[in-house]
Amino acid sequence: MKKIRKAVFPAAGFGTRFLPVTKSLPKEMLPIVDKPVIQYLVEEAVAAGIEEIIIVTGRGKRSIEDHFDYSFELEHTLVEKGKHSLLKEVQGIANLAKFVYVRQPMPLGDGHAILCAKELIGDEPFAVLFGDDIVDHKIPAIKQLINVYNQTGSSVIGLEKVNKKETDQYGIIKPKKHTGRVYEIEDLVEKPSPAKAPSNLAIIGKYIVTPEIIQALEKSKPSHGGEIRLIDGFRELKKKQPVYGYEIEGKRYDTGNKLGLITATIDFALKRKDLGPELRKYLKSLDL
Repeated sequence: MKKIRKAVFPAAGFGTRFLPVTKSLPKEMLPIVDKPVIQYLVEEAVAAGIEEIIIVTGRGKRSIEDHFDYSFELEHTLVEKGKHSLLKEVQGIANLAKFVYVRQPMPLGDGHAILCAKELIGDEPFAVLFGDDIVDHKIPAIKQLINVYNQTGSSVIGLEKVNKKETDQYGIIKPKKHTGRVYEIEDLVEKPSPAKAPSNLAIIGKYIVTPEIIQALEKSKPSHGGEIRLIDGFRELKKKQPVYGYEIEGKRYDTGNKLGLITATIDFALKRKDLGPELRKYLKSLDL
């Protein structure tokens, strides 16, 4: 099996849930303490051994490219002020991996975003990470999926058990059989009502996919307002090869909604030596 070397980051959406700030700032650049969400995800991919980061951007997303690029003026200023630790941290961002960018001209779905990167992906398996899901665990979530891919040789979808009342907010799998946290998938359903949901195993924004997903997406018919969805590609793909799901270990934060982003910011700040003690003291002082 080929090693997973590349990761695709679909990042062309409008981020409407965070308006008005996302009118001028990509939602992927919203910070958790002092790092944008997308940097946490890039660091997750790099920690899992991924070497090339392909970011699918759209109109108004230039700040993502700038963030992962060198900034001569900023670095020069930090040198002059003797802020060497900050300089090292800033320079390290551009050195995380090889970064490649491609534009999605219209927001035609997450599956379409992956098709925009077809030439960059080539004929090899790759990871997909969406900018809404951060998992806090000693083993990076995408590495957990790579481990399952190495065992099965098939595509693997990140899963999380959710409250049955919340199934209409997620893609949900119908499991065929499972061993521990690994599920063979019989079907995938987009946002089913609790009464019709085949399980409470929700799809989260982390995947390892075989190269055949490209052909599967090209065969998929647009759905949900004319969009080409990744879930439809998986339905097509599983006609030819098994698709697995893995219930990811760790605490997941949905940074695609306001409460999730705030919760992640508090939890990550509490872990820091420079912020944790004072923040903890402040939280205890609140009359809640």
